[in-house]
Amino acid sequence: MGSQRKHLGQFFTSDAVAGSLVRWVVRRTTDRLLDPSCGDGQFVVHHRRSVGVEFDPDHARTARLRAPAALIHGGDFFRWAAQTKERFEAVAGNPPFIRYQSFTGETRNGALGAAALMGARFSGLTSSWAPFVIVAASLLKRGGRMAFVVPAEIGHANYSRALVPSLCAHFSHVQVNAYREKFFPNLSEDCWTLFCEGYGGKTDVIHFAALHCFEPTLEPPGCTQRVALAEWRKNGGRLRPFLLSRRAYSLYQAVSELPGVLRFGDVASASIGYVTGDNDFFHLRPTQAKRIGVPPRLLRPSVRKSEQLGGSTVDAGMVDHWLASDEPILLLDLNRVDTLPTAVREYLDSEGGQRARTRYKCRNRRPWYAVPDVTVPAAFLTVMNGAEAQLVNNAAGCVCTNSLHAVRLIGEYSVPQLQKAWRSSLSQLGTEIEGHPLGGGMLKIEPLEAARIPIPVGGLDLDRAEEETLIEATLEIRGWRHHA
Repeated sequence: MGSQRKHLGQFFTSDAVAGSLVRWVVRRTTDRLLDPSCGDGQFVVHHRRSVGVEFDPDHARTARLRAPAALIHGGDFFRWAAQTKERFEAVAGNPPFIRYQSFTGETRNGALGAAALMGARFSGLTSSWAPFVIVAASLLKRGGRMAFVVPAEIGHANYSRALVPSLCAHFSHVQVNAYREKFFPNLSEDCWTLFCEGYGGKTDVIHFAALHCFEPTLEPPGCTQRVALAEWRKNGGRLRPFLLSRRAYSLYQAVSELPGVLRFGDVASASIGYVTGDNDFFHLRPTQAKRIGVPPRLLRPSVRKSEQLGGSTVDAGMVDHWLASDEPILLLDLNRVDTLPTAVREYLDSEGGQRARTRYKCRNRRPWYAVPDVTVPAAFLTVMNGAEAQLVNNAAGCVCTNSLHAVRLIGEYSVPQLQKAWRSSLSQLGTEIEGHPLGGGMLKIEPLEAARIPIPVGGLDLDRAEEETLIEATLEIRGWRHHA
């Protein structure tokens, strides 16, 4: 049952949360309430005039027992929504948090098509909850209201750039409530709530509330910030910066615009390292390479993971230590090799090679054994981060896998100069604002996110209070991703 729930993206909501969201949207006893993914009936049990849709037959049966006055439809919500003529005063629920890898086929095509009719054009990388919300909204009567538990991804995910403007184009009031304390302690995903009312209207303001924890209420909490849609767009379609106080955020913006402050993308480019398709096969230990007889010219020392980075620089001494420890860090690089040595051909034809060539990445490239994008960057930038992101000088001339970003200089500044700027309070806060939480306290930085991080290459002239404000803001926003 647990694995089935995980596959369906189902994490059932507490009674306190479900009851509150229903109270937010149901204003009269005669209102009809829709839960588009009703699970075991946690929302519909709070209002007699409810309609639920549930894909899982067992959960649908439980919902009918728990809420006998409700009408529970079995099957796919998007298919049901395309056929029904019913319209509702209220919608509330907890849509399934299905990642795009599992959100496929006819279901996805129908969902994305229906969402597009509401002006939300999602890509194929969208998780299912976003079109769930938009299609559910389309079933409201004019003036209707809806409230959902949603992933905190609404504050930073690319597909929120399609979702939020569509909500603003169809409701007179749009509010997102962020909660620092987790809804589901056993789920790495943080959850927020979304409340919209006045269906058929429109707004150019997002009401945003940054709260410590969810507290049961009769109506949505008051907002702490009014974020203009234009300001939201200026911030890359992100609400994450507004977790900060207005004072801290305004200081961050002001300092980012000072002379001598550039964006990381102005001075360097960050891109993921190479993808082998089978790391264990393509990375050899020194003793293994010697036993096989691989010529040294075909082996490249590699940084395979961020745990290898012990300081500010990867130098020859570190590489010598890895080699002396017989670590599997030697990439078999067969690019631009016209004639393969006999020893290498035999290795490629070994049992491990036969297995590797069937892997997805390998079987879709020609030749399968030539790993693409193997270059020597000027520096490495960590992708997954605990306390802080690391910018590490590549003095040893190593290559790196896609567990790190390969940094190439495109301006006049050296790596040590960029490292000094990177350690500033401004850049440290910038990594938190421009990166995004990935669960488990981790911060992930994508290449486009890295490009937006402010870099004070000309230095900063801040007074003590300003410096402390930026440092405290960094610690505050790290707390929102639950980094201890």
